[in-house]
Amino acid sequence: MLDRSEREAALRWARRAVERAAGVGNPSSDDAPSAGAFAEPRGVFVTLRLYPEGDLRGCIGYPLPTLPLRLALERAAVAAATEDPRFRPVRASELDRLTVEVSVLTVPEVLVRGPPEAIAAAVRVGRDGLSVEGFGTSGLLLPQVAPEQGWTAEEFLAGVCEKAGLPANAWRRPGVILRRFEAEVFREATPKGGLVDEPPVSARGGRSGR
Repeated sequence: MLDRSEREAALRWARRAVERAAGVGNPSSDDAPSAGAFAEPRGVFVTLRLYPEGDLRGCIGYPLPTLPLRLALERAAVAAATEDPRFRPVRASELDRLTVEVSVLTVPEVLVRGPPEAIAAAVRVGRDGLSVEGFGTSGLLLPQVAPEQGWTAEEFLAGVCEKAGLPANAWRRPGVILRRFEAEVFREATPKGGLVDEPPVSARGGRSGR
């Protein structure tokens, strides 16, 4: 877990990376958070949303802890602003309408193997994120997605398969590897605003789908 000062630093660094990607400013490496958790390998995703609508504007990250958090966070922020294939790159004129959200991931663990009902029972909607790997492709959905969409565990499993370009029922097939993980999620309250921590959706009583 990151402490409050680390979460605030993470949001500032991610925003500066997004601003740089949009051609505004040039953050110095001297300004980068580097101590404590930022030096440890962590998986991380950066999500950009339009304010106040909350519509997605970009989301990219690193599911596995292959890079120090500082570097993974910076690269994910730049990629969310410029490389998400669903959206055009963020422009400087949009920066005052965007909020930054950071999801720091736990190390994924292989989901229980067994009959479909056992697999579905092991998925904790609102707390778990899912990744899938098989047939030469892979995909991932963050914990926030299932409750935002109003999905059951089986629908979440189908959704992550479809995200990977697999058939919706691929999670039932031998040879497909499913992993679950949790995420520490925090965001800006408003563009360039203060820190808001997002508890697990299951702890908030859930949210309706969109």
